Amino acid sequence: MAERTETEKRDLTKDLAAAVRGEVSSAAADRALMTMDASNYRRVPRAVVAPRDAEDVAAALRVCREHGVPVVPRGAGTSIAGQATGVGVVLDFTRHMRRIVSLDPAARTAVVEPGVILDDLRAAAGAHGLTFGPDPSTHSRCTLGGMIGNNSCGSHSVAWGTTADSVRELELLTYGGERVRAGRGTGPTGAPAGLPPRLRDGVQALVGAELALLRTGYPDLPRRISGYALDALLPEKGTDLARALTGSEGTLGVLTEATVRLVRTPAARVLAVLGYPDESAAAEAAHTLLPRSASSGPEPSGGETQWSGPMTVEGMAADLVGGAAGLPEGGAWLFVEMGGASPAEAAARAEALCRAAAADGTTGHAVVTDPAGQRALWRIREDASGTATRMPDGSEAWPGWEDCAVPPARLGPYLRDFRALLAQHGLRGTPYGHFGDGCIHIRIDFDLLTPPGIRRFRDFSHDLADLVVSHGGSLSGEHGDGQARAELLPKMYGPELVGLFGRFKDLWDPAAGLNPGMLVRPGRLDDNLRFAPLPGRPVPVEFGYPHDNGDFSAAVRRCVGVAKCRNEKTAAGSADVMCPSFRATGEEQHSTRGRARLLHEMLAGEVITDGWRSPEVHDALDLCLSCKGCRSDCPVGVDMATYKAEFLHHHYAGRLRPAAHYSMGRLPQWLHAAAPAAPLANALARTPLAAVAKRLAGVAPERPLPVLASETFTRWWWRRRRAAPPRADGRTVLLWPDTFTNHLSPQVGRAAVRVLEAAGLRPLLPPTAPLPGGALPQPALPRLRRPPLCCGLTYVSTGQLDRARAVMRRTLDVLTPLLAAGRPLVVLEPSCAAALRTDLPELLADDPRAPRLAAAVRTFAQTLEDFAPDWRPPRLDRPVAGQTHCHQHAVLGDAADRRLRERAGLTGQLSGGCCGLAGNFGFERGHYEVSVACAEDQLLPAVRQSAPGTEILADGFSCRTQLDHLTDRPARHLAEVLAEALGEAEPGRRGASG
Repeated sequence: MAERTETEKRDLTKDLAAAVRGEVSSAAADRALMTMDASNYRRVPRAVVAPRDAEDVAAALRVCREHGVPVVPRGAGTSIAGQATGVGVVLDFTRHMRRIVSLDPAARTAVVEPGVILDDLRAAAGAHGLTFGPDPSTHSRCTLGGMIGNNSCGSHSVAWGTTADSVRELELLTYGGERVRAGRGTGPTGAPAGLPPRLRDGVQALVGAELALLRTGYPDLPRRISGYALDALLPEKGTDLARALTGSEGTLGVLTEATVRLVRTPAARVLAVLGYPDESAAAEAAHTLLPRSASSGPEPSGGETQWSGPMTVEGMAADLVGGAAGLPEGGAWLFVEMGGASPAEAAARAEALCRAAAADGTTGHAVVTDPAGQRALWRIREDASGTATRMPDGSEAWPGWEDCAVPPARLGPYLRDFRALLAQHGLRGTPYGHFGDGCIHIRIDFDLLTPPGIRRFRDFSHDLADLVVSHGGSLSGEHGDGQARAELLPKMYGPELVGLFGRFKDLWDPAAGLNPGMLVRPGRLDDNLRFAPLPGRPVPVEFGYPHDNGDFSAAVRRCVGVAKCRNEKTAAGSADVMCPSFRATGEEQHSTRGRARLLHEMLAGEVITDGWRSPEVHDALDLCLSCKGCRSDCPVGVDMATYKAEFLHHHYAGRLRPAAHYSMGRLPQWLHAAAPAAPLANALARTPLAAVAKRLAGVAPERPLPVLASETFTRWWWRRRRAAPPRADGRTVLLWPDTFTNHLSPQVGRAAVRVLEAAGLRPLLPPTAPLPGGALPQPALPRLRRPPLCCGLTYVSTGQLDRARAVMRRTLDVLTPLLAAGRPLVVLEPSCAAALRTDLPELLADDPRAPRLAAAVRTFAQTLEDFAPDWRPPRLDRPVAGQTHCHQHAVLGDAADRRLRERAGLTGQLSGGCCGLAGNFGFERGHYEVSVACAEDQLLPAVRQSAPGTEILADGFSCRTQLDHLTDRPARHLAEVLAEALGEAEPGRRGASG
């Protein structure tokens, strides 16, 4: 049977490849990437097709009909109800069919292909003062096709409605190959226009026979997304076939092109934040802020608003936003955006709204006019679908009842009943979302791993469906029914109307070839759960995974698929790092989500069958830069750098490793050995022998070999100490002589010593072996010839975890006594500081000394701020450009650096992103092009655009090296810049570059 299935799969793939010009694959990796969306469900497809145009779609449908294989259209895969998963052929529209065909500012319409990313359309429309109204939190990666399939909404739905309110015309192909051009209005016979005869007559007959049911069977509320919108076909509603097909979840036709309405945007926006005692009070107040009936929705005609009323009314509770800057007093808040023709007009409207709301019992308010402040608060709201997946105690929480909606005026009572139902079932969750439209998002701590937990999930779902219906609500208020809720539609609509949905589906798709099991005749809501094939007990691993109770499966489960890592562009003013390799390649397997999906399937063992030896997982992780950006930027805290190190450790256990692992992975050893012969090594690096050495070491031929210091930082230090012992006063700080500073950038260490001493501190280097009783190194102590201490970074990044653990334990042995008095450990290289702060305690989870050492780690700027708060740096008064190191962004934070630069008169912001060199990554053979592409994302444009005289800053050795290789603008560590201003410029190094 399995052999026959494999033969059928090969035949299907062969026929698809012959018929379609786009990519076709049935490879394990490509299928594994499509097993899940952002829901609780998982299905394994037989093949994946990336069509180039509508003709490719038609060809793929023809082949699938011939083979009797179902088809699932898919956009970005951020659906939360399971409708973007399937067992047949997945049509991936994100690769090619993403053109904005035309944009007409006068008519305020755009024609788009289904793979167009929403933010791309918004950017194109924004040049004309227009936008596409619906804006889900996934706007940076969701596609128009997916939005139309799910009838997506977003925060601005109180002003601009759902996607159905913005759709004018749809071009589709049915599974049977019929071409449909669906719009509004009827043809000569009174049937919907744009249909082939079979569908035209069938739709007309079905609607004509069920007018009474269509007029009475639907609740009246702005966020009614569940089921087919067949009431849009009523004559009094304009026989709007495009609207009826919007939200059909790819079950009736495959979208190939859409004409959508655009709306004019206000020139200025201001955010009013209203505080309330709790979420119920906020919910009670939300609908009262709107100047229209909360159930009426926006004008279907799309008439222009003057933005006099709220454009958003979003609710958030303290569990999700507690501690955020700019929030007034309260336990819950409403984010109400007001627009205007000018900032003053928008602010005046916001202030008026706040005064009116205060009369109804707010606990306080704030009006946020600063765009950066608004972005920071909106980011909290947009990340909530991820951050809500972890409870305060670390428990997992899941979608499943993510977006039910009730009439806005009923939201307060509904929330109280909802909370009581959660308590009745022993469940927890934090509601948030579109309070102005009565739509609630929530992640609930369902146990979806054990049979009792799954039974409770099912029982709760039935009870909650009854509760939603009792309040006149919709089971789905934004994300569609999919498998999560379609089973329960009879509770909302009754069997007669649900039966009509089935007849409508059969009319359009008699062979049941489009997304079967979704919306009509669905599977059970507790079938196909994505956790079912995972191991029942934790797998043996090396890292401690402290936030996942030591369970690697739980760590991988963190990825719920919201796909923030699929952002192709960095938002203006954003310092985000994640995910540089995806931005460089655009390939799903190079996104954080894609890699997490492959690890999930590796653990499941059904599609990826080689376990830790999997070549599919290895290939996907090969272009992971270990930048750690996902550790901070991923809303659920996926840490792919750690997962990669774990995988490489197991993948190469007992096997020969790549040459780069022996050369660059063990770089501290080689540099220590080569230090006495640095001049000779540098001379040989300028001869033809360098090419041979690079080839043997696995180094990219495009990269020049780094120049070794003729005198290491530690050698300079001990020579200086013997000549002039430091003064006895001043607070002692331990200065970490990391490998890069010691052997490749000793000028950074010398500069740091100068600045720390000028600030009244007493920097000391740790010895290379423990001293009796934890005594401090004495001036007369000779330079030790033992191997230097190491943070283990290069061993971790190449997965040599046994070696990493050994060097880390030695570091603990030496440093623990020296740090006992509360001394800080000053680390100049951000990647080494991050390794000591996170990798060391997570790899030595059994050693109680590890967290104490991690807590002592400080960056250069943090040390000056914490231990020399009264010191005033020299004034430099010049602009800066460059990059915040990705590890500093992800692990250490750069607030102290920004404050230090400000005090020194260094103006401007450093870019985010990753430099692309990323330690050994950019030096490894085969990575050069991706490395340069990563640098081109943010760093290189920022440096090129900087004015002459701008100081180029980069505290990381990799960042400075990348700039040296790719620009003529050398970068310096902040310590070097300050030391120069103190009167000790490094010979041969300029001040401001340019």
